[in-house]
Amino acid sequence: FAPLILQHHISSESLTPSLCVLKGKENVLAILYRYMEIHGTVYYETQRPPEVPAFVKNHGLLPQQELQQLLRKAKLFVGFGFPYEGPAPLEAIANGCIFLQPKFNPPHSSLNHEFFRGKPTSRKVSSQHPYAEQHIGRPHVITVDFNNSEEFEATIREIMKLNVEPFLPYEYTCEGMLERVHTYIQNQSFCSPEVPFPPVNSSWALLRGPFTPVPDSRILIWASNVSSLSSWPPLSALRLLSSQQGQSCVEACWTEGLICEPAFYRFINIKEAFSALDFQCEGLESGMNHLFPAFSAEHAECSLQHDPLLFSCAGSSSKYQRLCPCRDFRKGQVALCRDCL
Repeated sequence: FAPLILQHHISSESLTPSLCVLKGKENVLAILYRYMEIHGTVYYETQRPPEVPAFVKNHGLLPQQELQQLLRKAKLFVGFGFPYEGPAPLEAIANGCIFLQPKFNPPHSSLNHEFFRGKPTSRKVSSQHPYAEQHIGRPHVITVDFNNSEEFEATIREIMKLNVEPFLPYEYTCEGMLERVHTYIQNQSFCSPEVPFPPVNSSWALLRGPFTPVPDSRILIWASNVSSLSSWPPLSALRLLSSQQGQSCVEACWTEGLICEPAFYRFINIKEAFSALDFQCEGLESGMNHLFPAFSAEHAECSLQHDPLLFSCAGSSSKYQRLCPCRDFRKGQVALCRDCL
């Protein structure tokens, strides 16, 4: 990992098993050094010292207990872009550090970054640790453009004035983990066959199908007068909306303060969902594309997903508006919806 742990006037620390991520970051390191001491834990062989900047005090690899002690003394933990979504930032935040990470513009994906190239994913990563950015946020997590020296230095000056307490999200506590596992065990069933949807004898009175609009909103919810179906998460958590062209369902849901729930795709992969969202379908097809179900404005064509294994929240195209199965979530326990307990 190649973040830096920094501490004002006392010590700071870098966890870097590889120096490659520090290449090209000399300006960032120089700005940091104006305000803080920098200590590192870069691995090196005795006969071959690492090529770290002279102002970085390198301790080599440290035992976990000593590393924890340094984290508790540190003020700032800086990520340099890799690895993605590792545990180290959460560990630093839990020990009282502020986590400063780079914003990726454009987001990293298989189209523009070697790490994702060739991997079967359409995901776009907007920062080194999207979970920390979205679900923890300021003052514990600050995301900035490292290529903008003025913005970066202004952020460092802001951080110098901040004092934060150690913070551990509830879902990363033992109690939070047990709550999650208990809820899964009590509600998920892999033994009984999945009930077909839509039901063979369904008789929805309106073209909108089982959906009803939320007042003063573009969001649709599962109608309360529709017979209940076995589902986990419960259908009361479903929020149906359409993405903009070129927008993934992850992004579309998050703009409404929701998250995309793949388990709900089978309930919105019906022609009535297009009608409910006011799409005028001149044609309806069923195809195998990870963006489906989706609407093509160019051809006024609605496309359903033929292969359920291709349901995906990630992925976007300028040609399509995607149908997105969003849901709400419990603060501090993102894996569970509000009605899940």
